[in-house]
Amino acid sequence: MMIEIENLTKSFGKTKALDGFSLKIEDNEIYGFVGQNGAGKTTTMRIISGLIPADSGKVIINGLDAGCEVEKVRSKIGYVPDFFGVYDNLKVIEYIEFFAAAYNMTGREAERECLRLLEELGLSDKTDFFVDDLSRGQKQRLGLARALIHNPDILVLDEPTSGMDPKGRVETRNLLKRLNAQGRTILISSHILHEISELVTGLAIIEKGKVVMSGSIDSIERTMHVENPIIMKVNKGANIAAEVLKEDEAVLNLTITEADEFYISYSGSEEDEGYLLKRMVEAGVLVSSFSRRGHDLESVFIKIME
Repeated sequence: MMIEIENLTKSFGKTKALDGFSLKIEDNEIYGFVGQNGAGKTTTMRIISGLIPADSGKVIINGLDAGCEVEKVRSKIGYVPDFFGVYDNLKVIEYIEFFAAAYNMTGREAERECLRLLEELGLSDKTDFFVDDLSRGQKQRLGLARALIHNPDILVLDEPTSGMDPKGRVETRNLLKRLNAQGRTILISSHILHEISELVTGLAIIEKGKVVMSGSIDSIERTMHVENPIIMKVNKGANIAAEVLKEDEAVLNLTITEADEFYISYSGSEEDEGYLLKRMVEAGVLVSSFSRRGHDLESVFIKIME
């Protein structure tokens, strides 16, 4: 499901939440929204989901105008807000069956689908628990089950790991990757920059209701001149490795530690990196590790906000 957002504006009283917000999200992406509190992330997600109207501008979802064809768009989207209402006096299975009925799903088919979703989300052993007895992370997963009950093409998740412990965040991240592999487009906002950098395929950095930068994390880091070097550990042949690197025009800078660890500022593509490693091996260099340092999204964000 492709999403095209064109020049959205939205004000609440005298506060302008969105001010010419434009963005294009390709089909089957996991796309992240990053910005300070009040930047416009949640407002954008609510407009995309058909929950509130924009003052002006358009959201086009696979050819459907979200402002004019609200019901059709809503049928394709599952939305999970940061804080969502739950019926604490219902059991987990009752809660999910209630929302299945809201989508006109009843009988054995609805029961099977509810149980399948709870199994997929790791809640199959909680079916007879009251919602009030669930942990914060379990309630988040129950909210995700609710959003998935009508089998939407798009998931819109506002701070889905907020309040979770590290184990819960890892489990949720793995779950979202599985849901994306099933063909769903996922929009996600998060304040945990390290976490979002490990998950998304694309990113929009939002400030004062506008997209100030968007694209893959790699492209944004290059634009902002944030170093993401190759780190290579050599057990034998460090001198040969240094010569190979000096001959490579894509090597912009090179630092070698006393432990024969190479920090390589490299402008080549992933394919070029593969050929570089191949040349090392062919030259007789014993390479024990060769990888890019993890994304430094915090440095990118701070640079843009300065």
